[in-house]
Amino acid sequence: MSTMTLVDSFGRTHNNLRISVTDRCNIRCFYCMPEGPVQYLPRKHLLTYEEITELVKIFVSLGIDRVRLTGGEPLVRQDLPVLIRSLKAIDGLVDIGLTTNGILLADQAQALQEAGLSRINISLDALDEASFREFARREGLEAVLRGIEAAQRVGLDPIKINAVAVRGLTEKQIIPFGEFALQTGIDVRFIEYMPLDAENQWEREKVLFASEIRQALIEHFGPLTPESTSSREAPATDYTFANGQGQIGFIASVSEPFCNRCNRLRLTADGKLRNCLFSLEETDLKSLLRSEESVDHRQRLIADAIRESVAHKKEGHEINTARFIQPARPMHSIGG
Repeated sequence: MSTMTLVDSFGRTHNNLRISVTDRCNIRCFYCMPEGPVQYLPRKHLLTYEEITELVKIFVSLGIDRVRLTGGEPLVRQDLPVLIRSLKAIDGLVDIGLTTNGILLADQAQALQEAGLSRINISLDALDEASFREFARREGLEAVLRGIEAAQRVGLDPIKINAVAVRGLTEKQIIPFGEFALQTGIDVRFIEYMPLDAENQWEREKVLFASEIRQALIEHFGPLTPESTSSREAPATDYTFANGQGQIGFIASVSEPFCNRCNRLRLTADGKLRNCLFSLEETDLKSLLRSEESVDHRQRLIADAIRESVAHKKEGHEINTARFIQPARPMHSIGG
């Protein structure tokens, strides 16, 4: 198959694929999962590492050159470095990232780095144990901090912290996260709370806007300088402190949507392709992959299905309109 690009009807080129390896998680963040029992996917419905690798080869032939592994919590799936090594061997794939809550990271950081992991994002919404429990509905802050230290020690770079910004909870975390970025040199990014929770409790009034956080940081730390090296396609708007190391970023998904420059596709743990985080439709690649067709024919069918999904991508997520409909799948089931 010849290399080409995945361009939608709005002229957006897609080169970035998010791959969920599991819908399971070891904490219960309210913006992502229900607190009580969860009906997880049976193992037979999950893509195997071999199947993920085969699909990624097809995506790469169509122009994807970077992937990010997500969950649920990807580190609860056994032998993740095996998958990373397999992906690392694909010619044309230039970047492999991982998003994790960090609880299991301390024990796995070395193996992940040696397998070829390029970069790591760690989801951490609070820097004190009580507030951490409010978000995660479980304990685990100390384990996450150990994981961050381990990631630094083994040389994973860049390391980014993702903090969901929720009104009534995040305000008291803004300055501590600023101090954390200054002291460690690690990038901290605030992500506006999005309507992807399992319990449908999201309200626009609960979103703490990026502009408010930015103003609070400026009032405490002084000027923030826009980072000129930020990629145009990146969802974050990054700033550096005028008086020190470390970056602060803002992903203003609600107040300042970046749909017009989106370059991402998503593959769920059960093999469904989503052309938008908030998509109401999915394309079943797993059924095509497991069909009785010949390998060549199967690959052509999958490539055609991917191109068709991209061609039908909508202009934006419509969160700020009366037309918005929250997807049936919560965040842990889609993949972060």
